[in-house]
Amino acid sequence: MTHGAARREDAADEGLHGTRPLWRQRDFGIFWAAQTLSVLGDSFALIALPLLVLQATGSVARMGLLTAVGGAAAVVAAVFAGAVVDRVDRRRLLIACDLVRMVLYGVIPLVWLFGPRIWLLYAVLPLCEAVGMLFAVGYVTVVRGLVGTGQLTEANGRLNATAAAAGVLGPLCAGLVAAWSGPAAAIGVDAASFGVSAACLFFVRFRKRAPDERTDGSTGLWQDLRTGVAFLHGHPVLRSLTALLFVFSFLTLGLNDLVIYHLKHDLGHDDQTVGTVMAVGALGTITGALLVARIRRRLGFGPTWTGSVAVCGLAFAGLGWARDVPVVAALSAAFLACVGMAGTCSMSLRQEVTPEHLLGRVTSAFWTLQYAAAPIGAALLTWAAEEQGTTPVAVAAGATCVLLAVTALFTPIRGAGRSPVDPAVVPQTPPPQQPGSQVRQQPEQR
Repeated sequence: MTHGAARREDAADEGLHGTRPLWRQRDFGIFWAAQTLSVLGDSFALIALPLLVLQATGSVARMGLLTAVGGAAAVVAAVFAGAVVDRVDRRRLLIACDLVRMVLYGVIPLVWLFGPRIWLLYAVLPLCEAVGMLFAVGYVTVVRGLVGTGQLTEANGRLNATAAAAGVLGPLCAGLVAAWSGPAAAIGVDAASFGVSAACLFFVRFRKRAPDERTDGSTGLWQDLRTGVAFLHGHPVLRSLTALLFVFSFLTLGLNDLVIYHLKHDLGHDDQTVGTVMAVGALGTITGALLVARIRRRLGFGPTWTGSVAVCGLAFAGLGWARDVPVVAALSAAFLACVGMAGTCSMSLRQEVTPEHLLGRVTSAFWTLQYAAAPIGAALLTWAAEEQGTTPVAVAAGATCVLLAVTALFTPIRGAGRSPVDPAVVPQTPPPQQPGSQVRQQPEQR
């Protein structure tokens, strides 16, 4: 296929996508269902893995260490994930990632039949997180090809909303299963969900990439990462987002462990209560995902993202003081709603402004930089909570998140997305590059 033919096909696809509602697009619908089922299963592991560690050790620091080890594996995988995604068939990659995670998570309940083996969690979770990072980068790159640029924010919002809806049912069921049969059985449900997701993806037809949209493999790993970093550095809004999210991820990766520890240790509630609180929190994610496209259209990217981060900080600080379960649940919902809104805005912006052939590498570079220090933050947050208590740690972390939102007001993020044709949200296609050359990004005018 010639480049001109490929461009005409892309334009035709864009026009078709732009005229049909998302619910009438077959391939997006199947993809949507697959991810909803996958998140439903993930909700089980989200609760079950920390509960397994807490059940065996009674230590929030050990919970945080497991989160940190998994996060570190994801960061390492993010370094090369973009290069892999831009080189291989993305559909096959997504299916393979689901099948590998099905097998790895399936091992845990089988081994637990013979007694707790904490070391197994520290072996399995990093592998699953690394494979999950490959899947996540591939996931981001295929959405634009399924729906077109014009429907990206809406599609991401729909995906996040139904995923969150599954996240409501998942924690409730996980809490019940963990209370009745133990946390290991809940992880078995997660393993099965990956198998169902892989089966669904088998029937999805992704748009074929033109030859100039694929990396030929002649560049090295570090060159690919530098290409993604160069694009981020050349875009003022993405550059500021990367720096601020680096700190935000450092502060918040261990929040889930902190909430579970607070409910179980500080307030003395059972696994079922943990599942209920997590389910209520997921309702917040649904609300944020359903509202984000409308709010972004009305306010613009900058105010939406900055306001969301500020509310996240206030909710995080409040969690440290909360002593009633309904208050903990409400604050968790507020935090997750705003995390979902900020995350959907950030992901949609990257998809909009990044050329197709760079999308995997830019996403990979963004997540590598964003989560580089997050595993250390999770370990420190939970260690500090065990030593000093959850209240001062949550208040300090929440206040710092609010400070990040204030800092964003002094960066290009503040004015992003306010004008009808904002350069921050108009795709920038750099001139064709020779293998091994740096991406050249024209300075943006504001």
